[in-house]
Amino acid sequence: MKRSGEKLPVEISCGVDEAGRGPVIGPMVVSIVCGETSKFQQIGVKDSKALSRTSRERLYTDIVKQSTYYRIKEISAAEINSLMIHKNLNLIEEDAYSDLIRSAPGDCRIFVDSFDVYPERLTAKLSTLTGRNVFCAHKADSIYPSVSAASILSKVTRDNRITELEKKYGPIGSGYPSDPYTVEFLNRCREEGTRIEEIARTHWKTYRDIFGDGKTSRLF
Repeated sequence: MKRSGEKLPVEISCGVDEAGRGPVIGPMVVSIVCGETSKFQQIGVKDSKALSRTSRERLYTDIVKQSTYYRIKEISAAEINSLMIHKNLNLIEEDAYSDLIRSAPGDCRIFVDSFDVYPERLTAKLSTLTGRNVFCAHKADSIYPSVSAASILSKVTRDNRITELEKKYGPIGSGYPSDPYTVEFLNRCREEGTRIEEIARTHWKTYRDIFGDGKTSRLF
């Protein structure tokens, strides 16, 4: 029972989530955010996919102000191309998540939006790799406010990078293989001989189909 004048313990947690796992264009961005659950709830964090770009950008500023710790890690398309010579996308993401989790201060629980089809397997792996109290779940960005906050930081950062690329290359679309504007951009680059290896994921099936290197891939 709470005594008169006694403060209830503050619930601090960290959340980890990414934006840009699947696109053929641009970086994958992974973020960790730590802070009071109640404060994240008060500012109205949600899964970034459920918010407009304007709302995400507003919340980005609020999240940075309310967090006790945050860090954003960008993995460029060129870096993904290089890493995928030796490892798959899950291992690349696992390394990035582990790096962020190890950097988190304190001993609070760390919630992760699972990119593994088996969240319990990823929970065990990240816990072992980092020595931290990690819990992974599907749709964690819709369940845990700290993960929602991380998803917003990742999404806003990636959106800004795509905007920067469009200033140099022209309209790109979302960067996802399912986006006709992105496919149109790739076809235009092929026809005009524009080199885009630094910004495009060359191991993706969409890229290889358009640029015709004759190799196969199971990715996107």
